[in-house]
Amino acid sequence: MTDAAIWPTEIKVHKDRRALTIAFEGGASYILPAELLRVESPSAEVQGHSPADRQLVAGKREVRIDEAIPIGNYAVRLIFDDGHSTGIYTWELLHELGHDQDARWTRYLQELAAKNLSRDAPGAVRRH
Repeated sequence: MTDAAIWPTEIKVHKDRRALTIAFEGGASYILPAELLRVESPSAEVQGHSPADRQLVAGKREVRIDEAIPIGNYAVRLIFDDGHSTGIYTWELLHELGHDQDARWTRYLQELAAKNLSRDAPGAVRRH
């Protein structure tokens, strides 16, 4: 994948704040759910400092993106309504998340099930 292929041509937070659309010069375009972006945050809080330190984040079904802040010309910082704001999503990572979305989502659901955790926050009332 060339650098040009992973250069964004559009980044947009949806009006309901539940997803981010990103399109790339190479022609790829993805709609990334806020929940996936939150649980796959590149922050040290989620990823740790090694693969063994990675944290499984549960209870984020209803999370929303409050803000997308450009970081130089290489990334965007996403601010979520649960207060999480330390993940810096590079263009390469966003492309990877879009490309591998189905596999990452399946792995996430399997990990939650294995630990008997839920996508819903404790006591949450689901929004529609």
